[in-house]
Amino acid sequence: MKQTDSVSITFRRFGYGLVISIVIIGGTTFVAGTAHTGNLSQNDADGTFNLPAVALPPSSFLDDETRAALRHTRDRADDEAASRKACPSMESADASQAPAIRKCETEVFYKSALYRRIHDRYPVSMIPKTTGGVYTEVFTPTEGIASKNENRVLINVHGGGFIDGARMSSHLESIPIASVGRIKVISIDYRQAPEYSFPAASEDVAAVYRELLKTYKANNIGIYGCSAGGLLTAEAVAWLQKEKLPMPGAIGMFCAGAGYWTEGDSGYIGKAQYGGIVWGTMRDNPYFRNTDPNNPLAFPVRSHTLMGKFPPSILIAATRDPALSSVVHTHSVLISLGVDAELHVWEGLGHAFFLDPDFPQSREVYAITVKFFDTHLGK
Repeated sequence: MKQTDSVSITFRRFGYGLVISIVIIGGTTFVAGTAHTGNLSQNDADGTFNLPAVALPPSSFLDDETRAALRHTRDRADDEAASRKACPSMESADASQAPAIRKCETEVFYKSALYRRIHDRYPVSMIPKTTGGVYTEVFTPTEGIASKNENRVLINVHGGGFIDGARMSSHLESIPIASVGRIKVISIDYRQAPEYSFPAASEDVAAVYRELLKTYKANNIGIYGCSAGGLLTAEAVAWLQKEKLPMPGAIGMFCAGAGYWTEGDSGYIGKAQYGGIVWGTMRDNPYFRNTDPNNPLAFPVRSHTLMGKFPPSILIAATRDPALSSVVHTHSVLISLGVDAELHVWEGLGHAFFLDPDFPQSREVYAITVKFFDTHLGK
């Protein structure tokens, strides 16, 4: 193992997802398969490795356009962090404060350059609508819905750690898919912490789904979401099974799988990078404050019975996503149970990278997502 003397690693929050920005002084090289050498040691009792500081330069596989986008995210992160100082932190909010903080965050978000860019590139109309007693936002492509999608619909369940993200991350997740796919996307403003706890969000998704079943066949409905929305997608499928409702035609679990997003190897990296409520354990998350960690309705990967009945599934992550292990493990379980499942992992990018349309890989995600649902939803 060769190690330089000076290493500095800085991580920043980007926009309303998370992208890692890394500053490197020097570098570090590890020899694969080394168990005991230099500063690397292993606890023989439980197999825990104790790692020294590690330099993590941008991946050599990234092209010039991606590297330029990564540099721009650092500038935007600083600008957006400064603008969001107007809003108190959700991490310390109680139930009485949360609605006002979310309102403040959305007002800042709608003025952001990121929001303008995604609207300019992917023109859609949005209409607020109460669906099954739940507030939703309906996104329709300006070009019109494609004829093959007239009887199809996608449900988006946004990210945000089950704390926020409604009317913010939901727009970033819904707008490109509606525009590129020329399909209607209904985003659900589900109940979140600290006001509510599990299974409130699952109940809201089920309520919207029941209402849509009055108009659409189950196999013409798709459900997808990123981060907390990826887990909620899995929870919703488990909840629909409990309610004995027909399965949707296909689902997408992005930036999280069917277990909590910090489980597995990548979760340890995420905790070191971000800390706080979002990147803690499920016990740190107020949405799961009364939840058994082995409850399969909250974490469906705990039950092969539930997972074996999942519809065709697409899973998306990146190599620097702290939720990568959750995504990869969920995919391996689905494959072992004979479920039709695709796994797509992008190199050198972070959590929810595709919420930023500047990355060329984001365009790849939109295209792959649209193709997957077009393939698996009913005709």
